[in-house]
Amino acid sequence: MAQTITPSLWFAEGAGEAIDHYVAVFDPVVPGGARVTATSHYPTEGLSDAQKSFAGQVLTVDFEIGGVALTAINGGPAFRPNPAISFSLALPDRAAVTAVWAALSDGGRVLMELGPYPFSELYGWVEDRHGVSWQLALAGADAAPGPAVTPSLLFTGDAVGRAEEALRRYVAVFGGAVGTLATYPEPTGPAAAGDLMYGDAQVGGSRLAAMDSGAVMDTPFSPAISFVVACDGQEELDRVWGELSRVPEAERCGWCQDEFGVSWQVVPSNLGDLLQRPGAYAALMGMGRIVIADL
Repeated sequence: MAQTITPSLWFAEGAGEAIDHYVAVFDPVVPGGARVTATSHYPTEGLSDAQKSFAGQVLTVDFEIGGVALTAINGGPAFRPNPAISFSLALPDRAAVTAVWAALSDGGRVLMELGPYPFSELYGWVEDRHGVSWQLALAGADAAPGPAVTPSLLFTGDAVGRAEEALRRYVAVFGGAVGTLATYPEPTGPAAAGDLMYGDAQVGGSRLAAMDSGAVMDTPFSPAISFVVACDGQEELDRVWGELSRVPEAERCGWCQDEFGVSWQVVPSNLGDLLQRPGAYAALMGMGRIVIADL
């Protein structure tokens, strides 16, 4: 089944350089490699005052890690990633884990030291110098095949206890099935017994993981990591938008937030072509829900 949702990474600047770095890090060690697949640029007209300095510069970079599609955007300093959404990779051998760890931790911040844990022979969690968080692990010999990269949602603060609810909600919107549900056997920090220590789900053609934080922290989801949903036509776009958008003030140019605070970009599958029309970019900037006929 085709990938349903595409993780989107927001950079204040330098998205192209960041993605070139990721490709160099992951291509040698991830089965299937890593590569840039497309690049788009800001138009030279129709930009807001805040965007005018970006005229003609790189807007988005589409790339793949192990066949999983992601995208990056040069958006300015409005948002910064945080560990509420991270990216998990199970790598094939120790050398691969340690090489990627060394590259991503250089200039970054270690959240959980690389080493053995009860749930993994070798695991670490790091925030790289761009602010993007990665969970790296040694793939177990009996691990079932899965995607190279799995976005992982961490529910903290007032959202603790909602991780399983979120996975089930996304399956209801996109189809698929809930997979692993490992719960806390007893209260752990802010997490209650029965809250989700780790869970995952097949969400349409994509895989998502989620967990309730067992440590006291309050890190709300940031629009700097969002999920792009490409819709075939206005009817599908309206359905997905209606299912996901719950924060009216967050509705802008196809972006919305759901009831958990996770950001989504609900866009036409041919948005790139539509934006080639004169005035389309300026029209998009004035929309909440996208109306395809008005682009």
